[in-house]
Amino acid sequence: MEHIDAKTIISQYIENNQWFGINYNMNIYKGCCHGCIYCDSRSSCYGIEDFDRVRAKDNAVEIIRKELRGKRKKGVVGTGAMSDPYNPFEKRERLTRGALKQINNFNFGVAIATKSSLITRDIDILKKIKEHSPVLIKMTITTLDDELCSKIEPNVSLSSERFSAIKELSDNGIYTGVLLMPILPFINDDEENIIGIVKKAHECGAKFIFAYGMGVTLRENQRQHYYEKLIELFPEEKLAKKYIEIYENRYEYQSINSKMLWQCFKRECEKYNMLYKMEDIILSYKDINNKKEQISWF
Repeated sequence: MEHIDAKTIISQYIENNQWFGINYNMNIYKGCCHGCIYCDSRSSCYGIEDFDRVRAKDNAVEIIRKELRGKRKKGVVGTGAMSDPYNPFEKRERLTRGALKQINNFNFGVAIATKSSLITRDIDILKKIKEHSPVLIKMTITTLDDELCSKIEPNVSLSSERFSAIKELSDNGIYTGVLLMPILPFINDDEENIIGIVKKAHECGAKFIFAYGMGVTLRENQRQHYYEKLIELFPEEKLAKKYIEIYENRYEYQSINSKMLWQCFKRECEKYNMLYKMEDIILSYKDINNKKEQISWF
């Protein structure tokens, strides 16, 4: 890993952001070494060369401190959209932990998306932030099967480890849920997987599960990488050939069972009183006084 220069890290204020109500975006690292075969951040439009190589931004914590101090509006700082803030180097670098300390010091909220159980290290700071501002943890889980997980997400915590992290976070009063995305056609797009994930999330104390459609998006550069991985990992199934025949080079690759899977997902979420609509999730986690345990479905 190397360090690169950065002039700014935290974005300008975002009003009424429909994506989890996040007001600011923050990326401490550039690139990601988790190796997930479907990662959209590898797409050409983002201009991240050699995406699988992690680069930390120099003086990141000090830059964040200065930027937060200068913000006129308080709000929720989101991280994890472009690169996982808990990559393996974070255990040594502790930049994400340093950023959380600054977020707490200046009374901002935080929303974190990750696939790493390392986040449990920072429960102590997350609990301090929760005392004054919203805290939202989004743990991405795509499959209940650890063996499949190790194929499509080779360098991250196994699904079982992520569920354990959800339980530990939830047991400590941290508002935590699951990002069930992407759904990969012919790989994890089956009812058993959906039912299993929702049930396990409920058992671990997750407050919500959010699924953006029942498919995956593929753009220039990432599409080619994904096809190469399908050939390497699933040679007998000839999945790359199936994708080309069915989807050609479109942007959205919906599962051929998407309607059935969505109904299954909705049914299971309602069965366990699990939030799954974006507007309900935003209202719920920002209710820091915990006046409402759940939002009515009706």
